[in-house]
Amino acid sequence: MRLGVNIDHIATLREARKINEPDPVVAVQILKEGGADQVTIHWREDERHIHRRDLELILSLSFLPVNVECGLNSAVLEKLLKLKPHRITLVPERREEVTTEGGLDVVGRIELVKEWIGRMGEMEIETSLFIEPNREQILAAREAGADFVELHTGKYANLHLALETNLNRTHNRLFEKLSRKELKKMMEEELQLIEDGAILAFSLGMKVGAGHGLNYQNIKPIVQIPEIEELNIGHSIIANSVFIGLERAVRLMKEIIERVDKKNRD
Repeated sequence: MRLGVNIDHIATLREARKINEPDPVVAVQILKEGGADQVTIHWREDERHIHRRDLELILSLSFLPVNVECGLNSAVLEKLLKLKPHRITLVPERREEVTTEGGLDVVGRIELVKEWIGRMGEMEIETSLFIEPNREQILAAREAGADFVELHTGKYANLHLALETNLNRTHNRLFEKLSRKELKKMMEEELQLIEDGAILAFSLGMKVGAGHGLNYQNIKPIVQIPEIEELNIGHSIIANSVFIGLERAVRLMKEIIERVDKKNRD
């Protein structure tokens, strides 16, 4: 199972002071040394964290494949096609959101998605869609011609957080009145949706990844789904790197993945 590390939050830290450090470009070699398999960045239209300068330097210097997430924004996509990253992952995007909320509605925008996937294919860029683990969205992704789907694990991650800590129970009204038994049932149901979605996407000939909200504590059940071949994780690794360093934070996540993966194969 491959590990893609999202380094947006290194740029977020830089933007807190609007200066030149920490530089996300410097992280690329450290990711490689830590055992990461891919660099993931989200190039937003408002450039709130990753700038075009970052993107261009990372693409030219990285020894790892670069997966660039972006919204269905024609201006951004036109520029990105010229830069030719290894993969483009289409995600939903709103200026007012703190982070990506939910998966892309492929069903509702299938003709536009199909058009851009076709153009990416002409440029020999691998295409991915960040979607909910939902049968209709997965079928639409296949119809649109996606090479890859990344299943949104945010709801599972939030339920795991609510079940294992007090954080989401005190800050999220959806969870505060639920019993631990109810939370556990909801989490198990969401995990089953992710597994079923992975099986369906794989059976349709697409590669399958997963991401959003995954961390050192909740990752194991996702790794145990054999159809999932890649995880994209950012916030948890970057947050941990503040205390133990980036290379070690990446290596620790990679070791957990490899240990669980090996146990499954055995």
